[in-house]
Amino acid sequence: MTSPTDDSPAAPATAETPAATETPATAEAPKAPGTAASPGSPLPARPRLIATDLDGTLLRDDKSVSDRTTAALKNAEEAGIEVFFVTGRPARWMDVVSEHVHGHGLAICANGAAVVDLHAGGELLRVRDLDRETGLYVVQALRDAAPGTAFAVEMAHGIRYEPTYPPFLEDPGATVATAEEIFDEAYEDSAGPVIKLLAHHPGLTPDAFLTLARTAAGDRATITRSSPTALLEISALGVSKASTLALCCAERGISSDEVVAFGDMPNDLEMLAWAGTSYAMGNAHPDVLAAASGRTATNNEDGVAIVIEQILARI
Repeated sequence: MTSPTDDSPAAPATAETPAATETPATAEAPKAPGTAASPGSPLPARPRLIATDLDGTLLRDDKSVSDRTTAALKNAEEAGIEVFFVTGRPARWMDVVSEHVHGHGLAICANGAAVVDLHAGGELLRVRDLDRETGLYVVQALRDAAPGTAFAVEMAHGIRYEPTYPPFLEDPGATVATAEEIFDEAYEDSAGPVIKLLAHHPGLTPDAFLTLARTAAGDRATITRSSPTALLEISALGVSKASTLALCCAERGISSDEVVAFGDMPNDLEMLAWAGTSYAMGNAHPDVLAAASGRTATNNEDGVAIVIEQILARI
């Protein structure tokens, strides 16, 4: 795909997602693999749930799950700690981790807009859809604020995008039409709930585009990003990884203090702030490094597995 996101198979570190060289004053420095957590680390004594982003976090840059990470996830579940994958990816792109979901089989996809059962082939269990009128409002607001913006619409069962939107190589048969046509329920192949809206700009920097979009339409929708390119992800107002994770935890009687979360990009910020313990990856966006309560190694160095091993060692 030419515009990778957390919803995509490739999101390498760039100038927008630099590998960190300094540890913020509030963060824990990365530890060497296999070492125990220091007494001053933010690790809780016994968490009940681990919530982890995928691209740039749990997955290595080649989109694989390492043997070390596979073992850590399995051991956590066996110790009674639930593991939730919380990602911007749509349900149909969850095959990279579907075999690593154990007991419950659930994953939170599309930045909180969908809860899916990976044991049932990605069946949608909960949808927090984007109202079509709101979607059209955001489209027009961004067309006015940032001429040249192209849009794609993630539906419950596939993607549709405009002719000028960078094509998804993983979805070669996707419908191509204007956003206005796609949001029209009477248009062919446009029925069903809208999961999220994607907006791409060919000239703006990612953070500049995010700031501009939030100014133009942030009062009507949740606007975030996970890509190293100027690609925004737009959901219904109030829908985020954090808000849907909070709903799932409430159903299980799990408090935020019992959750350890991992992330690397701006679409993870709310989740990291909500969780009682949060870790930024060593390759994380500067805002994520500043917001998380701890810091671990990069995704290519199995940073999530390192922390899980430390948690299990304490238990």
